Amino acid sequence: MSLACTAQSYQPTKENLEARRQFQDAKFGIFIHWGVYSMLGNGEWVMHNRKINYQEYAKLPASFYPVNFNAEEWIKAFKDAGARYITFTTRHHDGFSMFKTATSNYNIVDGTPFHRDVVGELAKACQKEGLSLHLYYSHLDWHRLDYPLGRTGLQLGRPTDQQNWKSYFNFMNQQLTELLTNYGKVGAIWFDGMWDHDKDKTPFDWQLTEQYRIIHKLQPACLVINNHHLKPFDGEDAQTFEKDFPGHNTTGFADNQEIGELPLEECQTMNDDWGYNITDLNYKSLKELIHLLVTDAGYDANLLLNVGPQPDGQIPATALERLKGMGEWLRQYGETIYGTRGGYVAPQKWGATTLKGNKLYVHILKLDTNELQLPVLPRKVLNAKVYGEATKVGFKKNKNGVLLQLPKTPTETDYIVELTLQNKKK
Repeated sequence: MSLACTAQSYQPTKENLEARRQFQDAKFGIFIHWGVYSMLGNGEWVMHNRKINYQEYAKLPASFYPVNFNAEEWIKAFKDAGARYITFTTRHHDGFSMFKTATSNYNIVDGTPFHRDVVGELAKACQKEGLSLHLYYSHLDWHRLDYPLGRTGLQLGRPTDQQNWKSYFNFMNQQLTELLTNYGKVGAIWFDGMWDHDKDKTPFDWQLTEQYRIIHKLQPACLVINNHHLKPFDGEDAQTFEKDFPGHNTTGFADNQEIGELPLEECQTMNDDWGYNITDLNYKSLKELIHLLVTDAGYDANLLLNVGPQPDGQIPATALERLKGMGEWLRQYGETIYGTRGGYVAPQKWGATTLKGNKLYVHILKLDTNELQLPVLPRKVLNAKVYGEATKVGFKKNKNGVLLQLPKTPTETDYIVELTLQNKKK
């Protein structure tokens, strides 16, 4: 895939570098997939999957009235869950904008009886509660006729003789300018959909250099994140992985994705779908979600955990229950997650480690014995105890590294051993 952005010309500002550090410290964010597609209760790809004619799909907004949407309730629930930022779908692949835009009436303010700017209300609530606002933006569009057709949305009845990249590129940049001008500080623009042209015989030029330049000019600290499933390009500020830990490829999305040198994030669903699916009750347990968060932290990555609000604007009850549980856990153990970096021991079958200063937190997620062998560590262990307790943990150096002798065989969701390490030599 040609991207016309291979030259290493981007120089992030001091504000941007600080924003990257804060992003790494955050460790936990909430992804929100919500749009008119939620009305059909079959996920955010329903237009493509059910081959809905683009003119028929465009009738949905006239009936979209999320009477129970309350931005402050959402953000308070996410904050209470321990999240430090949200990533909201301002425009998904169906092309419908969830914010006021001058580009067309195909938006929630001008095209629905709701007449309220969801992005604006979320921005105010985030500012009030101290959460960072990240904005998802789709590079592909199944609605606009000027979008150069890729490998998806080909059976929606759209004419094929009106494709116009220059027109579509200008449209996207006008919308991005609106998003970065009208809603205060934006923590990140989170792109998705470039993979729509990854099968083209002639490499497609997305002109990312120019687009990224516009973003950084409008808000220098704003991070650019692109879910293109490839190694980061020049102009990007963080790297995301879809439904996989960094460096893994269990989903098939990361065939060609290498880990770069930027801050990392995994985006993951709470059940199976991203957008609301009325039949998808396959929610991960609280234990599974905590293990995801801990393991991602062990990979030095954030967890961006998705919720798919109902068409009436409410967060599903099961999702709220899981979020409440995560918040309770983080209030007790958040010190071992927030502000940490991946520990000296990469995630293993038994768990993961996180590092903060001279503290190495050993997160034991699954162990059927009371002994844990750690490899050789670069710093001497001075003390070991159960996190949050005075209970001592035995440890001794051996030829393989450090052997931890636990007071018992762990059965907790996450049994955390706090190791105090010798300070680094200056």
